[in-house]
Order: sequence, then C-alpha cells, then structure tokens
Amino acid sequence: MTETDSFYMRRALELSRKATGCTTPNPMVGAVIVRSGAVLGEGCHTRAGAPHAEIEAIRSAGSADLAGATLYVTLEPCSTWGRTPPCTDAILRNGFSRVVIGCTDPNPRHAGAGIDLLRSRGIEVECGVEEKACRRLNEAFFKWITCEEPFVLLKLAMTLDGRIATENGNSQWITGPAARQRVQELRRWADAVMVGGETFRVDSPRLTVRDSEGNEVKRPLRFVASRSMETCPPGWEKISLDGRDAWKRFLKELGKRPVLSLLLEGGGGLAASALNAGAVDRIEFHYAPKILGGTRSRPGVGGYSPALLEEAFRIEEMELMPIGGDFAVTGLVRMPEKRGC
Repeated sequence: MTETDSFYMRRALELSRKATGCTTPNPMVGAVIVRSGAVLGEGCHTRAGAPHAEIEAIRSAGSADLAGATLYVTLEPCSTWGRTPPCTDAILRNGFSRVVIGCTDPNPRHAGAGIDLLRSRGIEVECGVEEKACRRLNEAFFKWITCEEPFVLLKLAMTLDGRIATENGNSQWITGPAARQRVQELRRWADAVMVGGETFRVDSPRLTVRDSEGNEVKRPLRFVASRSMETCPPGWEKISLDGRDAWKRFLKELGKRPVLSLLLEGGGGLAASALNAGAVDRIEFHYAPKILGGTRSRPGVGGYSPALLEEAFRIEEMELMPIGGDFAVTGLVRMPEKRGC
C-alpha cells in the first residue's frame, strides 16, 4: 500500500459518506478512477436499486478512455447479478489494469469472488487499503448481512460524572449545539431510533432528521421501549423489551424489515436493558464539561448494580473526538464473562 493509494481511497470514503442513511439494504460505497495522477471519474452508490459506485464513477468519466486506469473502491466489486449487473463486467469491459479495494465483501456467498475473477483476467488487485476505515463505514451492513440483525449504537449525553438528568428529570441541554448536530448525523445514519418510555414522556422527542433551518429531511422508524405506556402517537411503535430473549426477538424482526442500524438515545433504563441483553454493538457517549453531583441525579446507565469490577462492560477500539466545547467517547462493547443481572 502506498500513500497515493491511501489518498485516493480516503477520497472514495468521502464520496461514500454522501449517501449516509440512504442506501439500505445496500452498503455505502465510493469509487475513484485515476490514471497518471489525474482523476478521470468518481461516484458513490446513492440508493438501493441505483447504479453502484463503480458504474457512477465510469459514467462520470464521460468519453475518457479508461484503459490502463486504476479503480479505487471502498468495497469489493460485485460479481453476480442483483438489481443491477455485476460491476466486474464493467471493470473488464473498460480495460482497467489495476483495482484497489478497501475491504472484501462480508457476504460468505460472495466474499473474494470478485477479486478472484478480476485476477483471473489479468487485472492487478490490491486489497486492504484503508481497511479499518472502510469496515467502520459499513459496520451496520456487515453485521446485518452476516447475522440478519441491525447494528445497535447507544448514544448518551452526560456530565463528566456520568449524569444524564437531575433528580426531577431535567436534561436540556447537557451538551451544546455541536453535539446536538452530531445527533442529527447519527439519526441520518440510522434506519430506526429508540428511546425509553420516561425519556419519551419528559422530553417529547421527535427523533427526526432536520436540516440547518429546522426542516425535516428524514424520518427513521421510531420506537418507544415501555412496559407501562398503553398507546403511542401516530408514527411511533411501542415495544416491551424485558430481558435478553425479548431483545433477540426484536432485533431479528427488525432485520427482516430490513433495518440495518438502530440508534438508542436513552435514557438510563433503556441503556441498561440493552447492555445487559448484549444488544449494544457500539457506544457513543457525549460528555459536557460539567459536574452535576447528587446521589439521586440520574445515571447514564441505570438498573443492576454490580458487586465486582469484573462485571463491567469493556470498550474496545476506543476513540475520543472533540465536539465543539464537549467531547465524545466511542468504541465497541464487549460483554463481561460474568454479569449478575
């Protein structure tokens, strides 16, 4: 892998993110065509049923001769018919001499097939360029295509001492405008969003995606997790999630709809329920530079109180990122070997 390869793959990743939240049940993919240091074409997959990123990049090149060019693509090109023809056919037809791939197709039925086909026809194939970023881009699709369940992200906004609200439930606003804008980005990514019953009653959230002027641009599926609520407003679905088995059934049902990504926005009871059920894949906790204090202030994760530190969830591949005057911690969740809940 060269720095040039990384440069153009990062551009392909940038292109792919333009379609965040729009491609379900397909992955987000970006592609760039380069020859002799010049970009001839680029594109991304915009929605399910639309041309794939490789085809969009070829089309954007217009009448340019692509023979001998290099194609950079964030995900292994498809080699079978779906709603569109296989991209490997177009790659072969246009005479590319080299294909640089971010990561392989996670589908066991297809993984490596496109790579093998291209190599068998004399095309140089380089794999694993910016692989970590390419896999992170489509971690929801990867889980859904292999497990038939959505990827679950738990987002919470907290003070430095881990409090999400005062004793009486006041929580607006713990974090600042930049963090709230980040929440809009997460909702754009998500196919479905969920809050707990008390959060719903206290905050009356819309859970929609809005532009800078406050106009609604996307409405993901919206769920309230509650055992006591009898009805929900139009456009919402109520679900009771009491224990690991209930969560497992719910996630399997979402996978069939198909929902690839589920965003949990709290509160503490929902966070505890999802974590204890092993349902959370990644956390993104937003912290404000504030200390609330108080034994009765509401914690980010409620529920069961462990007796041993060995019962703590571990966060792996942790990242820190500033968000305006606040900061976020994100990482993959690993269940403890023993958990008393």
